[in-house]
Amino acid sequence: MPFTIGVVGAGQFADSFAPLFRRHPLIGEVWVTDLRPERAARLVSLYGLAGTIASFEDMIADPRIDAVALFTQRWTHGELAVRALRADKHVYSTVPMGIRVEEIGAIIDAVTASGRIYMMGETSFYNPATVLARQRNADGQFGTLFYAEGDYVHDMDLGFYDAYRFSGGDQWKRTASYPPLLYPTHSIGGVLGAWDTHVTKAVGVGIHDGRGDGVFDRAVSMFDNDVSNATALFEVAGGGSFRTNEFRRVGYPSHIRESRFRFFGTEASFEQVATAAFWYTRDGVQDVSAMVETTATLGVGDPQLAHISPDLRPAFVSGYAPVHDRARIPAALATLPNGHEGSHHFLVDDFATAVISGIQPPVNAWRAARFTVPGIIAHKSVRRDGERLDVPDFGSAPES
Repeated sequence: MPFTIGVVGAGQFADSFAPLFRRHPLIGEVWVTDLRPERAARLVSLYGLAGTIASFEDMIADPRIDAVALFTQRWTHGELAVRALRADKHVYSTVPMGIRVEEIGAIIDAVTASGRIYMMGETSFYNPATVLARQRNADGQFGTLFYAEGDYVHDMDLGFYDAYRFSGGDQWKRTASYPPLLYPTHSIGGVLGAWDTHVTKAVGVGIHDGRGDGVFDRAVSMFDNDVSNATALFEVAGGGSFRTNEFRRVGYPSHIRESRFRFFGTEASFEQVATAAFWYTRDGVQDVSAMVETTATLGVGDPQLAHISPDLRPAFVSGYAPVHDRARIPAALATLPNGHEGSHHFLVDDFATAVISGIQPPVNAWRAARFTVPGIIAHKSVRRDGERLDVPDFGSAPES
Protein backbone atom coordinates (compact mmCIF):
# COMPACT_ATOMS: atom_id res chain seq x y z
CA MET A 1 0.00 0.00 0.00
CA PRO A 2 1.49 3.42 -0.94
CA PHE A 3 2.68 5.61 1.91
CA THR A 4 2.13 9.33 2.45
CA ILE A 5 5.05 11.75 2.58
CA GLY A 6 5.38 15.29 3.89
CA VAL A 7 7.90 17.65 2.28
CA VAL A 8 9.50 19.98 4.82
CA GLY A 9 10.86 23.09 3.12
CA ALA A 10 9.58 24.23 -0.29
CA GLY A 11 12.73 25.84 -1.66
CA GLN A 12 14.52 25.27 -4.95
CA PHE A 13 15.74 21.74 -4.25
CA ALA A 14 12.28 20.54 -3.20
CA ASP A 15 11.04 21.47 -6.66
CA SER A 16 13.21 18.74 -8.15
CA PHE A 17 11.91 16.02 -5.83
CA ALA A 18 8.24 16.85 -5.27
CA PRO A 19 7.20 15.61 -8.76
CA LEU A 20 9.25 12.44 -8.27
CA PHE A 21 7.54 11.71 -4.95
CA ARG A 22 4.21 12.51 -6.57
CA ARG A 23 4.72 10.05 -9.43
CA HIS A 24 6.44 7.16 -7.65
CA PRO A 25 4.07 4.16 -7.55
CA LEU A 26 4.92 3.36 -3.91
CA ILE A 27 4.11 6.89 -2.70
CA GLY A 28 0.56 8.20 -2.32
CA GLU A 29 -0.26 11.69 -1.15
CA VAL A 30 2.44 14.37 -0.92
CA TRP A 31 1.93 17.20 1.57
CA VAL A 32 4.08 20.30 2.10
CA THR A 33 5.03 22.65 4.90
CA ASP A 34 7.28 25.68 4.88
CA LEU A 35 7.98 28.59 7.22
CA ARG A 36 6.74 30.74 4.33
CA PRO A 37 3.23 29.41 3.60
CA GLU A 38 3.19 30.95 0.12
CA ARG A 39 6.13 28.76 -0.92
CA ALA A 40 4.35 25.63 0.25
CA ALA A 41 1.19 26.68 -1.58
CA ARG A 42 3.17 27.33 -4.78
CA LEU A 43 4.69 23.83 -4.68
CA VAL A 44 1.28 22.24 -4.17
CA SER A 45 -0.22 24.21 -7.03
CA LEU A 46 2.69 23.60 -9.40
CA TYR A 47 2.75 19.81 -9.03
CA GLY A 48 -0.80 18.97 -7.99
CA LEU A 49 0.13 17.80 -4.50
CA ALA A 50 -2.32 16.91 -1.74
CA GLY A 51 -2.10 20.17 0.20
CA THR A 52 -0.22 22.18 2.79
CA ILE A 53 0.24 21.66 6.52
CA ALA A 54 0.77 24.66 8.77
CA SER A 55 4.01 23.63 10.49
CA PHE A 56 6.58 20.91 10.93
CA GLU A 57 5.15 20.22 14.37
CA ASP A 58 1.70 19.71 12.88
CA MET A 59 3.13 17.52 10.14
CA ILE A 60 4.88 15.03 12.44
CA ALA A 61 1.78 14.91 14.66
CA ASP A 62 -0.51 14.21 11.69
CA PRO A 63 -1.53 10.52 11.49
CA ARG A 64 -1.97 10.82 7.72
CA ILE A 65 1.78 11.35 7.29
CA ASP A 66 3.97 8.23 7.20
CA ALA A 67 7.28 9.85 6.23
CA VAL A 68 8.89 13.26 5.94
CA ALA A 69 11.46 14.57 3.48
CA LEU A 70 13.70 17.32 4.85
CA PHE A 71 14.65 20.09 2.41
CA THR A 72 15.43 22.71 5.04
CA GLN A 73 18.58 24.69 5.80
CA ARG A 74 21.57 22.35 6.01
CA TRP A 75 22.32 22.95 9.71
CA THR A 76 18.74 22.05 10.76
CA HIS A 77 18.59 18.47 9.47
CA GLY A 78 19.87 16.65 12.55
CA GLU A 79 17.35 18.06 15.02
CA LEU A 80 14.39 17.75 12.64
CA ALA A 81 15.28 14.16 11.75
CA VAL A 82 15.40 13.12 15.41
CA ARG A 83 12.07 14.75 16.15
CA ALA A 84 10.41 13.09 13.16
CA LEU A 85 11.81 9.65 13.98
CA ARG A 86 10.64 9.98 17.59
CA ALA A 87 7.20 10.83 16.20
CA ASP A 88 7.32 7.46 14.37
CA LYS A 89 7.88 8.89 10.89
CA HIS A 90 10.30 7.60 8.29
CA VAL A 91 12.84 10.24 7.27
CA TYR A 92 14.45 11.22 3.98
CA SER A 93 16.99 13.97 4.62
CA THR A 94 18.98 16.08 2.24
CA VAL A 95 22.64 16.46 3.14
CA PRO A 96 24.29 16.72 5.53
CA MET A 97 22.98 14.31 8.14
CA GLY A 98 23.89 16.78 10.89
CA ILE A 99 26.60 19.20 11.96
CA ARG A 100 27.47 17.73 15.38
CA VAL A 101 28.53 14.20 16.26
CA GLU A 102 25.90 14.17 19.00
CA GLU A 103 23.16 14.77 16.42
CA ILE A 104 24.40 11.84 14.35
CA GLY A 105 24.32 9.54 17.36
CA ALA A 106 20.83 10.74 18.29
CA ILE A 107 19.53 9.90 14.79
CA ILE A 108 20.97 6.38 14.97
CA ASP A 109 19.48 5.91 18.43
CA ALA A 110 16.09 7.12 17.18
CA VAL A 111 16.20 4.78 14.17
CA THR A 112 17.06 1.87 16.44
CA ALA A 113 14.31 2.69 18.93
CA SER A 114 11.57 3.45 16.39
CA GLY A 115 12.33 0.88 13.72
CA ARG A 116 11.66 3.60 11.14
CA ILE A 117 13.73 4.11 7.99
CA TYR A 118 16.25 6.96 7.78
CA MET A 119 17.95 7.72 4.48
CA MET A 120 20.32 10.55 3.61
CA GLY A 121 19.92 11.73 0.03
CA GLU A 122 23.59 11.70 -0.91
CA THR A 123 23.86 12.20 -4.66
CA SER A 124 27.49 11.08 -4.98
CA PHE A 125 26.61 7.48 -4.04
CA TYR A 126 24.85 7.34 -7.44
CA ASN A 127 27.44 9.45 -9.26
CA PRO A 128 28.41 7.41 -12.36
CA ALA A 129 32.10 7.53 -11.40
CA THR A 130 31.28 6.10 -7.96
CA VAL A 131 29.00 3.46 -9.47
CA LEU A 132 31.74 2.36 -11.88
CA ALA A 133 34.37 2.28 -9.13
CA ARG A 134 32.00 0.37 -6.82
CA GLN A 135 31.31 -2.24 -9.49
CA ARG A 136 34.95 -2.73 -10.38
CA ASN A 137 36.03 -2.83 -6.76
CA ALA A 138 33.41 -5.51 -6.05
CA ASP A 139 34.85 -7.48 -9.00
CA GLY A 140 38.35 -7.16 -7.56
CA GLN A 141 39.66 -5.19 -10.54
CA PHE A 142 41.46 -2.61 -8.39
CA GLY A 143 43.29 -5.31 -6.45
CA THR A 144 43.52 -3.66 -3.04
CA LEU A 145 42.45 -0.05 -2.82
CA PHE A 146 44.86 2.00 -0.74
CA TYR A 147 44.26 5.65 -1.69
CA ALA A 148 41.47 7.79 -3.13
CA GLU A 149 40.48 11.40 -3.70
CA GLY A 150 37.09 13.09 -3.70
CA ASP A 151 36.49 16.75 -4.52
CA TYR A 152 33.40 18.89 -4.23
CA VAL A 153 34.40 22.04 -6.07
CA HIS A 154 31.46 24.44 -6.18
CA ASP A 155 32.39 28.09 -6.48
CA MET A 156 30.20 30.58 -4.64
CA ASP A 157 29.84 32.65 -7.81
CA LEU A 158 28.30 29.69 -9.66
CA GLY A 159 24.94 29.55 -7.94
CA PHE A 160 25.60 29.59 -4.22
CA TYR A 161 25.19 33.36 -3.78
CA ASP A 162 21.69 33.18 -5.30
CA ALA A 163 20.81 30.07 -3.31
CA TYR A 164 21.78 31.67 -0.01
CA ARG A 165 19.94 34.88 -0.86
CA PHE A 166 16.85 32.82 -1.64
CA SER A 167 16.96 30.89 1.63
CA GLY A 168 18.56 33.38 3.99
CA GLY A 169 16.63 36.59 3.44
CA ASP A 170 18.17 39.84 4.68
CA GLN A 171 20.61 37.91 6.87
CA TRP A 172 21.86 35.62 4.11
CA LYS A 173 25.54 36.49 4.62
CA ARG A 174 25.38 35.02 8.13
CA THR A 175 24.47 31.63 6.67
CA ALA A 176 26.48 31.79 3.44
CA SER A 177 29.60 31.40 5.59
CA TYR A 178 28.66 27.76 6.20
CA PRO A 179 31.93 25.83 6.84
CA PRO A 180 32.90 23.74 3.78
CA LEU A 181 33.88 20.65 5.79
CA LEU A 182 30.44 20.60 7.46
CA TYR A 183 29.07 19.88 3.98
CA PRO A 184 31.39 16.93 3.28
CA THR A 185 29.20 14.20 1.88
CA HIS A 186 29.48 15.04 -1.85
CA SER A 187 33.21 14.33 -1.61
CA ILE A 188 33.40 11.69 1.14
CA GLY A 189 30.28 9.88 -0.07
CA GLY A 190 31.72 9.34 -3.52
CA VAL A 191 34.85 7.75 -2.07
CA LEU A 192 33.22 5.61 0.61
CA GLY A 193 30.37 4.80 -1.76
CA ALA A 194 32.86 2.66 -3.67
CA TRP A 195 35.40 1.77 -0.97
CA ASP A 196 33.77 -0.23 1.83
CA THR A 197 35.69 1.11 4.80
CA HIS A 198 35.40 3.88 7.37
CA VAL A 199 37.51 6.76 8.61
CA THR A 200 39.56 6.46 11.79
CA LYS A 201 41.69 9.65 11.77
CA ALA A 202 41.29 13.13 10.25
CA VAL A 203 43.44 16.17 9.58
CA GLY A 204 41.99 19.37 8.16
CA VAL A 205 43.59 22.44 6.59
CA GLY A 206 41.62 25.59 5.80
CA ILE A 207 42.21 28.68 3.70
CA HIS A 208 40.96 31.93 5.19
CA ASP A 209 38.75 33.81 2.73
CA GLY A 210 40.04 36.99 1.18
CA ARG A 211 37.10 38.24 -0.92
CA GLY A 212 36.09 40.84 1.68
CA ASP A 213 32.40 40.91 0.76
CA GLY A 214 31.04 40.03 4.18
CA VAL A 215 30.72 36.31 3.40
CA PHE A 216 33.12 34.06 5.34
CA ASP A 217 33.63 36.94 7.77
CA ARG A 218 33.81 35.76 11.39
CA ALA A 219 32.24 39.00 12.58
CA VAL A 220 29.18 38.23 10.45
CA SER A 221 29.10 34.43 10.31
CA MET A 222 26.63 32.55 12.49
CA PHE A 223 29.20 29.72 12.39
CA ASP A 224 32.19 31.90 13.41
CA ASN A 225 33.77 30.80 10.14
CA ASP A 226 36.14 32.55 7.74
CA VAL A 227 37.32 29.46 5.82
CA SER A 228 36.03 29.13 2.24
CA ASN A 229 38.37 26.39 0.95
CA ALA A 230 39.32 23.34 2.99
CA THR A 231 41.20 20.10 2.49
CA ALA A 232 41.03 16.98 4.66
CA LEU A 233 43.21 13.87 4.81
CA PHE A 234 41.61 10.76 6.27
CA GLU A 235 43.10 7.48 7.48
CA VAL A 236 40.80 4.49 7.02
CA ALA A 237 40.27 1.17 8.76
CA GLY A 238 42.20 -1.70 7.27
CA GLY A 239 44.96 0.52 5.93
CA GLY A 240 45.00 3.33 3.41
CA SER A 241 43.90 6.93 3.19
CA PHE A 242 41.94 9.40 1.10
CA ARG A 243 41.93 13.13 0.58
CA THR A 244 38.94 15.40 0.01
CA ASN A 245 38.62 19.03 -1.08
CA GLU A 246 35.67 21.26 -0.28
CA PHE A 247 36.24 24.46 -2.27
CA ARG A 248 33.93 27.51 -2.47
CA ARG A 249 36.38 29.96 -4.08
CA VAL A 250 37.81 28.09 -7.03
CA GLY A 251 38.44 28.67 -10.70
CA TYR A 252 36.77 25.47 -11.87
CA PRO A 253 33.69 24.77 -14.05
CA SER A 254 31.47 23.34 -11.34
CA HIS A 255 28.49 23.81 -13.67
CA ILE A 256 30.05 21.00 -15.75
CA ARG A 257 30.98 18.72 -12.85
CA GLU A 258 30.75 19.51 -9.12
CA SER A 259 32.23 16.30 -7.77
CA ARG A 260 35.18 14.32 -9.13
CA PHE A 261 36.93 11.19 -7.90
CA ARG A 262 40.16 9.18 -8.16
CA PHE A 263 40.93 5.68 -6.85
CA PHE A 264 44.31 3.94 -6.67
CA GLY A 265 44.66 0.18 -6.23
CA THR A 266 47.48 -2.32 -6.36
CA GLU A 267 46.30 -3.60 -9.77
CA ALA A 268 44.41 -0.70 -11.36
CA SER A 269 43.40 2.91 -10.87
CA PHE A 270 40.58 5.21 -11.97
CA GLU A 271 40.57 8.97 -12.51
CA GLN A 272 37.80 11.42 -13.30
CA VAL A 273 38.27 15.04 -14.37
CA ALA A 274 35.76 17.66 -15.48
CA THR A 275 35.14 16.28 -18.96
CA ALA A 276 36.70 12.81 -19.05
CA ALA A 277 37.43 9.62 -17.09
CA PHE A 278 40.20 7.02 -17.42
CA TRP A 279 40.97 3.49 -16.25
CA TYR A 280 44.65 2.70 -15.72
CA THR A 281 46.59 -0.54 -15.45
CA ARG A 282 50.28 -1.30 -15.81
CA ASP A 283 49.59 -2.03 -19.47
CA GLY A 284 48.14 1.36 -20.35
CA VAL A 285 45.16 3.70 -20.29
CA GLN A 286 41.53 3.13 -21.26
CA ASP A 287 39.21 6.09 -21.83
CA VAL A 288 35.98 5.20 -20.00
CA SER A 289 34.37 8.64 -20.32
CA ALA A 290 31.40 7.30 -22.27
CA MET A 291 30.48 4.93 -19.44
CA VAL A 292 30.12 7.71 -16.87
CA GLU A 293 28.72 10.51 -19.00
CA THR A 294 25.03 11.30 -18.44
CA THR A 295 22.70 12.14 -21.31
CA ALA A 296 20.58 15.19 -20.54
CA THR A 297 16.82 14.68 -20.63
CA LEU A 298 16.06 18.40 -21.01
CA GLY A 299 17.93 21.64 -21.60
CA VAL A 300 18.82 24.34 -19.10
CA GLY A 301 16.25 26.59 -20.75
CA ASP A 302 13.37 24.15 -20.27
CA PRO A 303 10.30 25.80 -18.65
CA GLN A 304 10.34 23.08 -15.96
CA LEU A 305 13.50 24.72 -14.58
CA ALA A 306 12.25 28.31 -14.60
CA HIS A 307 12.16 28.37 -10.79
CA ILE A 308 15.85 27.34 -10.49
CA SER A 309 18.67 29.90 -10.51
CA PRO A 310 20.34 29.77 -13.98
CA ASP A 311 23.75 28.96 -12.46
CA LEU A 312 22.28 25.95 -10.64
CA ARG A 313 20.26 24.51 -13.55
CA PRO A 314 22.97 22.26 -15.01
CA ALA A 315 22.84 20.11 -11.87
CA PHE A 316 19.15 19.41 -12.50
CA VAL A 317 19.10 18.38 -16.16
CA SER A 318 21.06 15.12 -16.29
CA GLY A 319 19.50 11.83 -17.30
CA TYR A 320 21.38 8.54 -16.92
CA ALA A 321 24.86 7.25 -17.68
CA PRO A 322 25.45 3.84 -19.32
CA VAL A 323 26.83 2.52 -16.04
CA HIS A 324 23.51 3.20 -14.29
CA ASP A 325 20.98 0.40 -13.87
CA ARG A 326 18.13 2.45 -15.27
CA ALA A 327 15.96 -0.65 -15.81
CA ARG A 328 15.17 -0.69 -12.10
CA ILE A 329 13.59 2.80 -12.17
CA PRO A 330 9.76 2.80 -12.32
CA ALA A 331 8.46 3.88 -15.71
CA ALA A 332 6.52 6.72 -14.11
CA LEU A 333 9.80 8.32 -12.99
CA ALA A 334 11.96 7.52 -16.00
CA THR A 335 10.39 10.24 -18.16
CA LEU A 336 10.71 13.00 -15.54
CA PRO A 337 13.67 15.38 -15.11
CA ASN A 338 16.61 13.78 -13.31
CA GLY A 339 19.54 15.58 -11.73
CA HIS A 340 22.99 15.58 -10.12
CA GLU A 341 24.50 13.17 -12.64
CA GLY A 342 21.51 10.86 -12.71
CA SER A 343 21.03 10.46 -8.96
CA HIS A 344 17.57 11.87 -8.22
CA HIS A 345 15.52 8.98 -9.57
CA PHE A 346 17.64 6.43 -7.68
CA LEU A 347 17.41 8.41 -4.44
CA VAL A 348 13.62 8.52 -4.51
CA ASP A 349 13.25 4.89 -5.57
CA ASP A 350 15.63 3.61 -2.88
CA PHE A 351 13.80 5.52 -0.17
CA ALA A 352 10.36 4.43 -1.32
CA THR A 353 11.47 0.81 -1.63
CA ALA A 354 13.04 0.87 1.85
CA VAL A 355 9.92 2.28 3.51
CA ILE A 356 7.67 -0.33 1.91
CA SER A 357 10.01 -3.29 2.40
CA GLY A 358 11.43 -2.34 5.79
CA ILE A 359 14.93 -3.15 4.45
CA GLN A 360 17.62 -0.55 5.04
CA PRO A 361 18.42 1.66 2.02
CA PRO A 362 22.00 1.93 0.71
CA VAL A 363 22.65 5.28 2.41
CA ASN A 364 21.06 4.33 5.71
CA ALA A 365 21.72 6.08 9.03
CA TRP A 366 24.93 4.15 9.69
CA ARG A 367 26.43 4.75 6.26
CA ALA A 368 25.25 8.36 6.32
CA ALA A 369 27.17 8.78 9.59
CA ARG A 370 30.33 7.48 7.91
CA PHE A 371 29.82 10.02 5.11
CA THR A 372 29.24 12.91 7.54
CA VAL A 373 31.18 12.53 10.79
CA PRO A 374 34.67 12.65 9.21
CA GLY A 375 33.95 16.13 7.86
CA ILE A 376 32.77 17.33 11.27
CA ILE A 377 36.01 16.12 12.82
CA ALA A 378 38.12 17.53 9.97
CA HIS A 379 36.50 20.94 10.53
CA LYS A 380 37.43 20.66 14.19
CA SER A 381 40.99 19.88 13.08
CA VAL A 382 41.02 23.05 10.95
CA ARG A 383 40.07 25.05 14.04
CA ARG A 384 42.90 23.33 15.93
CA ASP A 385 45.57 24.22 13.36
CA GLY A 386 45.61 20.83 11.67
CA GLU A 387 45.66 18.61 14.76
CA ARG A 388 45.30 14.90 13.91
CA LEU A 389 42.06 13.73 15.51
CA ASP A 390 40.25 10.44 16.11
CA VAL A 391 37.02 9.97 14.17
CA PRO A 392 34.25 8.10 16.01
CA ASP A 393 32.43 5.34 14.13
CA PHE A 394 28.87 4.16 14.76
CA GLY A 395 29.34 0.87 12.97
CA SER A 396 27.44 -0.70 10.10
CA ALA A 397 23.69 -1.09 9.74
CA PRO A 398 22.33 -4.17 11.49
CA GLU A 399 21.49 -7.14 9.32
CA SER A 400 17.91 -6.98 8.04
